[in-house]
Amino acid sequence: MILNLINKGKLLMAVMSGELDHHSAESVRVKLDNKLEELGEVNLLFDFSGVNFMDSSGIGVVIGRYKKISEYGGKVGIINLKPEIKRIFEMGGLFRIIKEYKSVEDALKSF
Repeated sequence: MILNLINKGKLLMAVMSGELDHHSAESVRVKLDNKLEELGEVNLLFDFSGVNFMDSSGIGVVIGRYKKISEYGGKVGIINLKPEIKRIFEMGGLFRIIKEYKSVEDALKSF
């Protein structure tokens, strides 16, 4: 899993590539948490364009960051879900709490 973190003011973009599974989830979680702690109150946008596999550990990463950011009123969004990854989000009920956006620009307008 390759994770690129891009700071855009009050928005942190997490651009991921590879497999978000039990092998990579802890590393992604630690890197995100460290960056979130460094930046303070920001919104988080996950870019799943390069993610080709995700298991329940990946869901845990997303939900955990959602809980952390929600504590101070921040928002979490997702872009670029491939159909097989989107299905996991649907089955897990994640769209009840996290919005999917069509683009970074749409997310920025909403945030």
